[in-house]
Amino acid sequence: MMDKGHLRSDDPAQLRRLLQERTDDLQRVKAEYDNYRKRVRRDRMAVREIAVANVLRTLLPALDAVDLACAHEPMTPGLQHIADTLRTQLGSLGLEAFGQEGDPFDPACHDAAAHHIAPDAGRLVCTKILRPGYRLGDQLLRPAHVEVTGPPPPVRSAPADSRREDIDGTREDVGDTGGGKNRLHLAGGPAGTGDGEPEALDGPAAPSA
Repeated sequence: MMDKGHLRSDDPAQLRRLLQERTDDLQRVKAEYDNYRKRVRRDRMAVREIAVANVLRTLLPALDAVDLACAHEPMTPGLQHIADTLRTQLGSLGLEAFGQEGDPFDPACHDAAAHHIAPDAGRLVCTKILRPGYRLGDQLLRPAHVEVTGPPPPVRSAPADSRREDIDGTREDVGDTGGGKNRLHLAGGPAGTGDGEPEALDGPAAPSA
Protein backbone atom coordinates (compact mmCIF):
# COMPACT_ATOMS: atom_id res chain seq x y z
CA MET A 1 0.00 0.00 0.00
CA MET A 2 1.34 3.43 -0.97
CA ASP A 3 0.55 6.64 0.95
CA LYS A 4 1.92 9.87 -0.61
CA GLY A 5 4.97 8.10 -1.98
CA HIS A 6 5.65 6.12 1.19
CA LEU A 7 5.36 2.38 1.25
CA ARG A 8 3.45 0.87 4.12
CA SER A 9 3.62 -2.87 4.52
CA ASP A 10 3.82 -5.20 7.44
CA ASP A 11 5.14 -8.08 5.31
CA PRO A 12 8.96 -8.29 5.52
CA ALA A 13 9.09 -10.64 2.53
CA GLN A 14 7.27 -8.12 0.36
CA LEU A 15 9.60 -5.35 1.51
CA ARG A 16 12.66 -7.43 0.62
CA ARG A 17 11.17 -8.24 -2.79
CA LEU A 18 10.46 -4.59 -3.55
CA LEU A 19 13.90 -3.57 -2.34
CA GLN A 20 15.49 -6.17 -4.61
CA GLU A 21 13.46 -4.93 -7.58
CA ARG A 22 14.52 -1.33 -7.00
CA THR A 23 18.14 -2.42 -6.58
CA ASP A 24 18.00 -4.38 -9.84
CA ASP A 25 16.51 -1.36 -11.62
CA LEU A 26 19.28 0.89 -10.38
CA GLN A 27 21.97 -1.60 -11.37
CA ARG A 28 20.47 -1.96 -14.84
CA VAL A 29 20.33 1.82 -15.34
CA LYS A 30 23.91 2.17 -14.14
CA ALA A 31 25.11 -0.58 -16.51
CA GLU A 32 23.31 1.04 -19.46
CA TYR A 33 24.87 4.40 -18.65
CA ASP A 34 28.35 2.86 -18.35
CA ASN A 35 27.92 1.17 -21.72
CA TYR A 36 26.75 4.45 -23.23
CA ARG A 37 29.80 6.31 -21.93
CA LYS A 38 32.12 3.62 -23.29
CA ARG A 39 30.40 3.68 -26.68
CA VAL A 40 30.63 7.48 -26.90
CA ARG A 41 34.32 7.39 -25.96
CA ARG A 42 34.99 4.67 -28.53
CA ASP A 43 33.12 6.59 -31.25
CA ARG A 44 35.02 9.77 -30.48
CA MET A 45 38.36 7.95 -30.70
CA ALA A 46 37.33 6.34 -34.00
CA VAL A 47 36.36 9.71 -35.46
CA ARG A 48 39.66 11.20 -34.30
CA GLU A 49 41.66 8.35 -35.83
CA ILE A 50 39.84 8.74 -39.15
CA ALA A 51 40.45 12.49 -39.17
CA VAL A 52 44.15 12.09 -38.32
CA ALA A 53 44.58 9.38 -40.95
CA ASN A 54 42.99 11.60 -43.61
CA VAL A 55 45.27 14.52 -42.71
CA LEU A 56 48.39 12.36 -42.69
CA ARG A 57 47.49 10.72 -45.99
CA THR A 58 47.07 14.17 -47.53
CA LEU A 59 50.50 15.28 -46.27
CA LEU A 60 52.39 12.25 -47.61
CA PRO A 61 53.14 13.88 -51.01
CA ALA A 62 54.65 16.87 -49.16
CA LEU A 63 56.78 14.52 -47.10
CA ASP A 64 57.89 12.74 -50.28
CA ALA A 65 58.87 16.08 -51.82
CA VAL A 66 60.95 17.00 -48.78
CA ASP A 67 62.67 13.60 -48.79
CA LEU A 68 63.40 13.97 -52.51
CA ALA A 69 64.85 17.43 -51.97
CA CYS A 70 67.05 16.17 -49.13
CA ALA A 71 68.33 13.35 -51.33
CA HIS A 72 69.13 15.42 -54.43
CA GLU A 73 69.68 19.00 -53.26
CA PRO A 74 72.47 20.47 -51.13
CA MET A 75 71.51 20.11 -47.49
CA THR A 76 71.15 23.66 -46.24
CA PRO A 77 70.30 24.51 -42.61
CA GLY A 78 66.88 25.74 -43.70
CA LEU A 79 66.06 22.55 -45.60
CA GLN A 80 67.30 20.43 -42.73
CA HIS A 81 65.13 22.36 -40.28
CA ILE A 82 62.04 21.95 -42.49
CA ALA A 83 62.62 18.21 -42.88
CA ASP A 84 63.24 17.63 -39.16
CA THR A 85 60.23 19.70 -38.11
CA LEU A 86 57.91 17.99 -40.58
CA ARG A 87 58.99 14.50 -39.54
CA THR A 88 58.76 15.36 -35.84
CA GLN A 89 55.28 16.84 -36.06
CA LEU A 90 53.91 14.02 -38.23
CA GLY A 91 55.52 11.48 -35.93
CA SER A 92 53.80 13.08 -32.94
CA LEU A 93 50.48 12.30 -34.65
CA GLY A 94 51.43 8.64 -34.89
CA LEU A 95 52.83 8.47 -38.43
CA GLU A 96 55.31 5.61 -38.80
CA ALA A 97 57.46 4.93 -41.85
CA PHE A 98 58.43 1.39 -42.85
CA GLY A 99 60.31 -0.35 -45.62
CA GLN A 100 63.97 -1.33 -45.33
CA GLU A 101 66.26 -3.19 -47.65
CA GLY A 102 66.39 -6.82 -46.55
CA ASP A 103 62.82 -6.92 -45.23
CA PRO A 104 60.85 -10.03 -46.25
CA PHE A 105 58.34 -9.17 -48.95
CA ASP A 106 54.81 -8.90 -47.57
CA PRO A 107 52.10 -8.29 -50.20
CA ALA A 108 49.87 -6.83 -47.49
CA CYS A 109 52.15 -3.81 -47.04
CA HIS A 110 54.60 -3.93 -49.96
CA ASP A 111 53.94 -3.09 -53.60
CA ALA A 112 56.51 -4.81 -55.84
CA ALA A 113 57.47 -2.74 -58.88
CA ALA A 114 60.11 -5.21 -60.13
CA HIS A 115 60.97 -8.86 -59.49
CA HIS A 116 64.59 -9.93 -59.92
CA ILE A 117 64.99 -13.69 -60.24
CA ALA A 118 67.41 -15.44 -57.89
CA PRO A 119 66.90 -19.22 -58.26
CA ASP A 120 68.92 -20.01 -55.13
CA ALA A 121 66.90 -17.68 -52.90
CA GLY A 122 64.42 -19.22 -50.51
CA ARG A 123 61.98 -16.30 -50.31
CA LEU A 124 61.27 -12.86 -51.72
CA VAL A 125 63.28 -10.07 -50.12
CA CYS A 126 63.00 -6.31 -50.60
CA THR A 127 66.29 -5.28 -52.21
CA LYS A 128 65.49 -1.68 -53.12
CA ILE A 129 63.07 0.81 -51.57
CA LEU A 130 61.61 3.04 -54.26
CA ARG A 131 59.21 4.83 -51.92
CA PRO A 132 58.70 4.22 -48.19
CA GLY A 133 55.39 3.07 -46.82
CA TYR A 134 53.53 4.65 -43.94
CA ARG A 135 51.12 3.41 -41.31
CA LEU A 136 49.15 4.86 -38.43
CA GLY A 137 49.04 2.28 -35.69
CA ASP A 138 47.60 -0.82 -37.32
CA GLN A 139 46.11 1.18 -40.23
CA LEU A 140 48.04 1.10 -43.49
CA LEU A 141 48.16 4.55 -45.08
CA ARG A 142 50.35 3.64 -48.07
CA PRO A 143 52.25 0.49 -49.05
CA ALA A 144 55.98 0.66 -49.63
CA HIS A 145 57.00 0.54 -53.30
CA VAL A 146 59.92 -1.85 -53.58
CA GLU A 147 61.97 -4.04 -55.87
CA VAL A 148 62.20 -7.64 -54.76
CA THR A 149 64.66 -10.45 -55.38
CA GLY A 150 63.82 -14.10 -54.95
CA PRO A 151 62.79 -17.35 -56.59
CA PRO A 152 60.67 -17.24 -59.75
CA PRO A 153 56.90 -17.38 -59.32
CA PRO A 154 55.41 -20.86 -59.59
CA VAL A 155 53.98 -21.82 -62.98
CA ARG A 156 50.36 -22.88 -62.73
CA SER A 157 48.99 -25.07 -65.49
CA ALA A 158 45.44 -24.62 -66.72
CA PRO A 159 42.91 -27.41 -66.03
CA ALA A 160 41.77 -29.45 -69.03
CA ASP A 161 38.14 -28.44 -68.70
CA SER A 162 39.02 -24.71 -68.96
CA ARG A 163 39.69 -24.90 -72.70
CA ARG A 164 37.01 -23.79 -75.13
CA GLU A 165 36.66 -23.41 -78.87
CA ASP A 166 35.20 -20.25 -80.36
CA ILE A 167 33.16 -19.90 -83.54
CA ASP A 168 36.08 -19.19 -85.93
CA GLY A 169 37.97 -22.38 -85.09
CA THR A 170 40.34 -20.70 -82.66
CA ARG A 171 40.96 -22.56 -79.45
CA GLU A 172 41.62 -20.48 -76.34
CA ASP A 173 43.11 -21.57 -73.07
CA VAL A 174 41.23 -19.41 -70.58
CA GLY A 175 42.99 -20.80 -67.53
CA ASP A 176 45.23 -18.49 -65.55
CA THR A 177 48.83 -19.52 -66.20
CA GLY A 178 50.29 -16.41 -64.63
CA GLY A 179 51.02 -14.80 -68.00
CA GLY A 180 47.61 -14.20 -69.49
CA LYS A 181 45.74 -16.23 -72.12
CA ASN A 182 47.45 -18.70 -74.45
CA ARG A 183 45.92 -18.48 -77.91
CA LEU A 184 46.58 -21.37 -80.33
CA HIS A 185 45.53 -21.04 -83.98
CA LEU A 186 44.90 -24.28 -85.82
CA ALA A 187 46.85 -25.09 -88.98
CA GLY A 188 45.27 -23.72 -92.14
CA GLY A 189 43.79 -20.72 -90.27
CA PRO A 190 44.88 -17.12 -90.67
CA ALA A 191 47.88 -17.62 -88.36
CA GLY A 192 48.64 -21.24 -89.17
CA THR A 193 52.07 -22.40 -90.25
CA GLY A 194 52.79 -23.98 -93.57
CA ASP A 195 53.89 -27.34 -92.18
CA GLY A 196 50.59 -28.12 -90.53
CA GLU A 197 51.80 -27.47 -86.94
CA PRO A 198 49.86 -25.02 -84.73
CA GLU A 199 51.47 -21.64 -84.04
CA ALA A 200 51.47 -20.48 -80.41
CA LEU A 201 50.92 -16.82 -79.54
CA ASP A 202 51.99 -15.65 -76.09
CA GLY A 203 52.44 -19.19 -74.83
CA PRO A 204 53.79 -22.67 -75.56
CA ALA A 205 52.46 -24.57 -78.56
CA ALA A 206 49.82 -27.18 -77.95
CA PRO A 207 50.63 -30.81 -78.86
CA SER A 208 49.42 -31.91 -82.27
CA ALA A 209 46.44 -34.22 -82.41
